[in-house]
Amino acid sequence: MYIVLLAVFVGYEVISHVPVILHTPLMSGSNFVHGIVLVGAILALGYATNDVERVIGFVGVVMATLNVVGGYVVTERMLAMFRKRGGER
Repeated sequence: MYIVLLAVFVGYEVISHVPVILHTPLMSGSNFVHGIVLVGAILALGYATNDVERVIGFVGVVMATLNVVGGYVVTERMLAMFRKRGGER
C-alpha cells in the first residue's frame, strides 16, 4: 500500500510540473507502455489455470484495454487543439 501511495504522489508531482507542449509526446510514450501492459495481461490470462486466476486476468485485460483506449482518446483530443479551425489536418 505504501508503494502505491508513493507512486501516486510522485506521479502527480512529476506530471504537474510538465510543460503543456510536452504532454502529447508523453501521452504517446505512455500509450506505448500501456500497450505492453495489455500484452502482458493477455499472456497472464492465457497461462491462468483456475477460475480465480482467469477472473483476475480478465479484469486485468479489461482495465489495460480501457487504459490504452483512454490514452488514445486523450491524445486525439490534445492533437485536435493544434489543428486549424476548418478541421484540416
